[in-house]
Amino acid sequence: MAVAEFTIRIFAQFLAFLGQVAALAGETLLSIGAGRIRPRLVIQQIAEIGFRSQLVVIVTGGFTGAVFTAQAFFQFDALNMETAVGPVVALSMFRELGPVLAGVMVAGRVGAAMTAEIGTMKVTQQIDALRALAVNPVDYLVVPRALAMFISMPFLVVECAGFGILASYYVGVEVLGIQGAYFFANTQKFSESSDIIMSLVKGFFFAAIVVFISCREGLEAKNGAVGVGRATTATVVNCSLAILIVNFFLTMALNIVFPAG
Repeated sequence: MAVAEFTIRIFAQFLAFLGQVAALAGETLLSIGAGRIRPRLVIQQIAEIGFRSQLVVIVTGGFTGAVFTAQAFFQFDALNMETAVGPVVALSMFRELGPVLAGVMVAGRVGAAMTAEIGTMKVTQQIDALRALAVNPVDYLVVPRALAMFISMPFLVVECAGFGILASYYVGVEVLGIQGAYFFANTQKFSESSDIIMSLVKGFFFAAIVVFISCREGLEAKNGAVGVGRATTATVVNCSLAILIVNFFLTMALNIVFPAG
């Protein structure tokens, strides 16, 4: 009986969480549709989310592509299929690793910062002050971050995948001795525009996950500094889990629309 009650309570909390995130997303999209956009704040957030996240994303993608190339080569070399390393790495980076890694890294860097900033404003009653000045907190805080995330995330995903492929080429050709012409030709032959489209679609969905969960946790923060710290931790954990879970369903759906090869 106690286990059943605990399960029901957890499920109810999960549904409440989803409802709050969905309500925030709906209110944000309505505000964007109504034209309640502050261009200066959007540009500031693009610089914070997009420009300042590039180094983290590039390093993550580059070293992931490099180590994936080495592992693939060690396996394929025994089968005399080392020229297949390029296509395998390219498809993996575009379709899976690029979007997921970029999403998780942005969640850790940007999502946590969003929650901490908004949560601090919440516990210090700055958000109440905005309402007293007839400023909608969603218009002022969430809309600029959402627009900046939707604009920046697809570029970060492509950067992550692109630098992963560049690192793969360097490691495969210069370090492991794969013929550069075959590596490049096979990669070009088996990579299609649909692979890039798939990565962009995933990037858009992951952007929505990060920005709305992060802002929701910030707006719901309470109990002072301790509450802000807990909200920040919850943001990173929830965003990362949501990205991994949603990625599975996106992969199943998008591979029907954009089949590999």
